[in-house]
Amino acid sequence: MIGSSIGLVFALSMVAAPLLYAAVGMDGIFWLTAVLAAGAIGVLLWAVPVAPPVPRTTGRLIDVLRDGQLMRLNFGVFALHLIQTTMWVMVPSALVSGGGLPVPEHWKVYLPAVLLSFVVMVPAVIVAERHDKLKPVFNAAIVLLAVVQIGLWLFGDGLIPLALLLTLFFISFNVLEATQPSWISRIAPPGSKGTALGVYNTLQSIGLFLGGVLGGWLGQTFGPAAVSLSCAALALLWLALASTMNPPPLRAAPAGRLRWTASPRPRSRPGARRETSSHARADSP
Repeated sequence: MIGSSIGLVFALSMVAAPLLYAAVGMDGIFWLTAVLAAGAIGVLLWAVPVAPPVPRTTGRLIDVLRDGQLMRLNFGVFALHLIQTTMWVMVPSALVSGGGLPVPEHWKVYLPAVLLSFVVMVPAVIVAERHDKLKPVFNAAIVLLAVVQIGLWLFGDGLIPLALLLTLFFISFNVLEATQPSWISRIAPPGSKGTALGVYNTLQSIGLFLGGVLGGWLGQTFGPAAVSLSCAALALLWLALASTMNPPPLRAAPAGRLRWTASPRPRSRPGARRETSSHARADSP
């Protein structure tokens, strides 16, 4: 749920950004970001319930950092968001120069791409979660991410190819964004789930920051092709690491269902009601 909401907000922001840029300019977007951040602080202080105190234990962070399965997922979220911001340094200019679409009209590409991606993402996540297909769906989304980067390198000059590739990107991004937190919650040690998610979110933020820096440097120094090829190489490295991961354990069935299946209603023996009624008549005066 957390991953899906993050992916949804990112997708909606991509649609809203060109409209906001046309309405309030770049300065207005930064001021709006500051207002939303201040509002989030208020929600955290006054709307989010206070978490109950948890006894402090030692060694949890190092245990998370030593866990190879968790660190593969942590590398994954780092790579995903680094690729996201790296490629998006070049996408707007590609839509303008290669697609002939002014910045205020970029939402005409982003909105259909986002909507179509959610049409595909929702059933993909349902299949992954309910039918024990999380690892195959996860790896397929990484493959799609690499294909998008190679496609941007080869065919990123026209409006229709760009629109198709961005739709595929949103599909892969939203599937990965939705499934990674679920995977972490399944394999993290019971006493270290908060620490595991903290490391995960930290590397996500680092990836976002470094992606912007790397994308700007690569684009300015070597050109757009270097951006796409670097992102493709990182996606393939991630795929190699993800392929070595163990499939996550199945989710436990709901408690009510377990009680119902474990305690079936006893069957009555044939003639039991007749025997009971005859005994009752015999005992009556």
